Amino acid sequence: MISTKVNDDHPAPVPGATMVCHVVALPYPGRSHINALMTFCKTLSSRLNLKHDNLTILITFVLTEEWLGLIGSDPKPDNNIRFQTLPNVIPSEHVRANQLADFYEAVATKLEAPFEELLVDLDNDKVRLPPVRVIVSDSLLGWPVEVGGRRNIPVASFWPLSGCMFSVLYHFDRFKQNGHFPIKLSERGHELVDYIPGIRSTRLSDISENFFEKEDSKTMKIMLDAVSKVSQAQYFVSSSVYELESQLFDVLKPKFPFPIYPIGPLTTINDPQFHLESNNYIEWLDSQPQSSVLYISFGSFLSVSKTQLDEIVCGIRASGVRHVWVARENVSSIKNGCGEMGFVVPWCDQMRVLCHSSIGGFWTHCGWNSTMEAIYGGVPMLTFPIGGDQFHNSKQIVEDWKIGWKVKKKKKKIICEGTHHGDDDEMNLVRRDEICELVKIFMDQENNDRKVMGERMKQLQKLCQIAISKGGSSHTNIDAFINHILQPDKY
Repeated sequence: MISTKVNDDHPAPVPGATMVCHVVALPYPGRSHINALMTFCKTLSSRLNLKHDNLTILITFVLTEEWLGLIGSDPKPDNNIRFQTLPNVIPSEHVRANQLADFYEAVATKLEAPFEELLVDLDNDKVRLPPVRVIVSDSLLGWPVEVGGRRNIPVASFWPLSGCMFSVLYHFDRFKQNGHFPIKLSERGHELVDYIPGIRSTRLSDISENFFEKEDSKTMKIMLDAVSKVSQAQYFVSSSVYELESQLFDVLKPKFPFPIYPIGPLTTINDPQFHLESNNYIEWLDSQPQSSVLYISFGSFLSVSKTQLDEIVCGIRASGVRHVWVARENVSSIKNGCGEMGFVVPWCDQMRVLCHSSIGGFWTHCGWNSTMEAIYGGVPMLTFPIGGDQFHNSKQIVEDWKIGWKVKKKKKKIICEGTHHGDDDEMNLVRRDEICELVKIFMDQENNDRKVMGERMKQLQKLCQIAISKGGSSHTNIDAFINHILQPDKY
């Protein structure tokens, strides 16, 4: 038997007079994926309990042992959510960026058996636990839909990226059919793609700078195989907002035999008492003028090169703009380089920061969670994509929604740690003087272009607020999903 661990702080509800809906949630083992699915689970828990007096929910949230340790200091979920773990059979999160191919392969091949055994254990514990009613699993895992089929448990495929990126990956064979895979983006990245369902005409280089050049890429094959299995699920849940990508969702819905639920934006602000010893950044923000601070964060995974980081630090300092910077690495050197106008921290409650009145802009790597949180907070963005889906998110932010500006490069190529670039480094850099000039204009609340962008952002912010309000599209979709999982006999 595998070793599983239950979070004893959140004991399972004992079935009695009240009916218990048991959901098993399985995120992809990465910080942004875990955050998105946990936020959805918290939303499910609060909404189901509000809607049904005689019904409660139990969510078994499944992580690797390492990830349970890594999130151990996070705010505790409510009493309806408990943790169980899978053994550490995949490369550590601390080395994932340098072992991507091995990591993807291990996730695709080594977690399925222990997860299915965990389901057997849950099924055997009928005295204490109700039967599992639905599995909510990250779409990029793929294999949970097959496990659910074998166990006769419905599966909701949870997509934590943009709806457009789902269509790109689900219809990836069309790139090959149209002579766009494999290609060299340096030669053909400017060519337009107009054949992906639900997506506006887009330059190849704005879809991704990581997808197109290697036909034998192991990571791409694994990702595409996982996405292809979404069609075997019983539900599809998207972290996007219908109104932001309505053209895409209107095209997708007739393609699948199951319901599609856009339920974003997934947002939560942690208890102010959480990480109280680190909340001095909030006190600092409280002392700053309204809309005067640039928030800077490049995410929890990939990093820019040391050379590019130095240019950013010097450019920010030269701009004289107030800023709060979340830095996972090089915290001391960034603090020393940014000077008196900045506040540098290794962690922050991002949603709380983006909703703070002193924040006037967000320099972001364009992860999907960060993009949605910025729109929810009404904060215009400077986009600086580093990898994967972030390039197309940047394109949506800048060109489609017009709520941000891109930090321009002389050549579209992102510099990541651990990658050899040879003599190309110099020509790929965004220089400090360019950064300084752009940041000053971006944070100038009196600049006409900036005013127009700010007004557009307010419109999208209101759109998202309406979506999650009673009667809004996301609010309605969550209720519909809850009603469906309470009637499994329909499947």
